[in-house]
Amino acid sequence: MTPPSRPPSFVDADTLRELVRNVRVGMYITTPEGAFIDANPALLEVLGVESVEALKARRVDEFLADPSLRPRVLEVVDREGHALELELELRRADGTTRTVLDTTYAARDARTGDLYYYGVVVDITARKRAADDLVQQSLRDPLTGCYNRRYLSTLERRATAHPGESWGCIIIDIDHFKQFNDRFGHQAGDRALVKMARFLMRHVRAEDAVVRLGGDEFVVLLANADGERVQQVVGRLQRSALRSAPVEFSLGWAVRYPRENLTKVLGRADKNLLAVRVMARSGGEQRRGEAS
Repeated sequence: MTPPSRPPSFVDADTLRELVRNVRVGMYITTPEGAFIDANPALLEVLGVESVEALKARRVDEFLADPSLRPRVLEVVDREGHALELELELRRADGTTRTVLDTTYAARDARTGDLYYYGVVVDITARKRAADDLVQQSLRDPLTGCYNRRYLSTLERRATAHPGESWGCIIIDIDHFKQFNDRFGHQAGDRALVKMARFLMRHVRAEDAVVRLGGDEFVVLLANADGERVQQVVGRLQRSALRSAPVEFSLGWAVRYPRENLTKVLGRADKNLLAVRVMARSGGEQRRGEAS
C-alpha cells in the first residue's frame, strides 16, 4: 500500500533546498571576517558572479560601495542578534551598482560553536530608480525642464545643514515678456521660455542648478561659488546674450553670507537686479547699471 503523501514543509530538507535554489531574493552565509561560505543563484545574479566557487574567492567588503558600513552593520547584528532591511549600495563584479535591502542575523553552529552570518538580500534597484524618477519629475518644470520652486525647499534644507557653505545666485528676468506674449502669442512665449532655459543651462556647470521661479523669472544657483566666480558667470551671460539669447533680459546676483538662508539670498539678488537691457539679436543700446 502506498503511504499517504505529505504536504511540503519547511522542516523537510528537500523543500528548503528547492526554496533556496528558486526564490528570487539573494541568500548567503558568511563568516564574521567576511568570507563567503555559500550563496544561492539569486545572490550570484545580484553580485554578477558566475558561481559559488568564484564568490568564495571574494570577500563581502569587495562588493560594498562603502566598505566602512560593514563594521557598523556587524555592530548592530552583534548587539541585537540581527539587522533588518538595511539599505546598501553594492558594486557588482562588472563595476555597476545595485541598491539592496539586506537582512542579516547571527547564529552559532550547533556542532562546532563557530559563528556565522546568515542573510537575505532584496534587489530594489528598479524600485529605487522609479522613486527617484518620481521625485525628479516633481522637482522639474514641465515646460522648460528646469527645476521648479519645489526644488528650492531641498536647497533650503541643505543651507540649514551646511551653514558655512558658500554659493551664489543669479536672478534672470525676461524684459517685457507680457508684451512679447501679446504680440506673438502664448505658444511663441512658451518657445522663448524653453530657449531661455537652454541658453542658461549652456552657461553653467552640471552641478549648478537652473530654476524657473515662475512666469518669466529664472534663478541660477552656483554651487561652491564666491563673488569672483559669480561675477565671471554674470559676465559670460552678458557677453553671450547679444549673440545667442532668445529674448532680452535683466539680471541681478548675490553671494550667500555665512548662515544666511536661501530666501534672504534670493531677496538680495532680486533687490540688486541690474539695470541691464541685453539685446538678443539686434545692435540696440546695452545699458549697464550698478547693483545697489
